[in-house]
Amino acid sequence: MSAFKRTALRRKPARRLAAVGVVAVGALLLAACGGSGDDMSGMDHGSDNSSASTAATGSADRAGDFNDADVTFAQMMIPHHVQALEMAKLADGRASDPEVKDIAVKIEKAQDPEINTMKDWLKSWNKPTEMESMPGMDHGGSGSGDGMMSDAGMEELKAMKGTEFDKAFAEMMIEHHNGAIAMAKDEQKNGKNADAKKMATDIVKGQSAEVEQLQSVVDRL
Repeated sequence: MSAFKRTALRRKPARRLAAVGVVAVGALLLAACGGSGDDMSGMDHGSDNSSASTAATGSADRAGDFNDADVTFAQMMIPHHVQALEMAKLADGRASDPEVKDIAVKIEKAQDPEINTMKDWLKSWNKPTEMESMPGMDHGGSGSGDGMMSDAGMEELKAMKGTEFDKAFAEMMIEHHNGAIAMAKDEQKNGKNADAKKMATDIVKGQSAEVEQLQSVVDRL
């Protein structure tokens, strides 16, 4: 065998080894890329979790921005609004004055969403929606300063129709609104939560305007 042939034979295994080496290196590179992708994916998930944690912390911070006055405001205003809705619903089929009917609809549209909002606040604050003891809020009678109607007063209103209902409704709602305005002003003065204080401001403004309108109804009838 010539020296040329012997050299060629020796080179063939070397070429095969080189080819195997290239494949192996390629496989390692692919594995490394795949591993890098998995690591990056994990990093992305970590980022998502971090964002969620930050959002949760922000919510918790906002929920913690309240004091006892805010809690009392929400706990007392919820049943107060509930009774206002009961009175407003009585106007359907009983009221005859167009202005009284219009005011009743406004009360329902304004106060029903506010009830849900206040319940959400109390839930986020980990507080019950009702106070254990709520002086003056037991429907025992008006005159306690909160404007709540007694059970007897509500029954009397239910039995009325026409002009008699219109006038009684207006007079009772004036007293009821004045009670809510007093509670809202207390929240404006002593509350801490920005949303609760804003609602209190809206209540003072909106219900004060309705008191004037209701008084004009009483004067007219």
